[in-house]
Amino acid sequence: MASKQSGRDIIPKIENIQNIKILCENIQNYDLVLLAYENEKENSFKEELQKIKNTKEKISIAIIIGPEGGIDEEEVLKLENAGAKVISLGKRILRTETVALAMASIIMYELET
Repeated sequence: MASKQSGRDIIPKIENIQNIKILCENIQNYDLVLLAYENEKENSFKEELQKIKNTKEKISIAIIIGPEGGIDEEEVLKLENAGAKVISLGKRILRTETVALAMASIIMYELET
């Protein structure tokens, strides 16, 4: 009902906590998988969204957020090797419980979805 009131035809899905092996196996199910990592210095969330901003067809985007305290570097490498794009969210470290909402909001704003 809320999606209808807000004019949304796509309802974002929130998955349960998954282990790295399952995440790696499911990466190919999405057009773009973004892994927020506090130690990423080169690739930004903004840059990845700019690459797809003018895409005409709808694409499926997954975001991966590590646990409070950060995600292990070895896990980051496994996810990256499986196809995830490792991104920085900027200078600030966001809490685990708020970063998903922040990222979803930015995606909706930037891609006008």
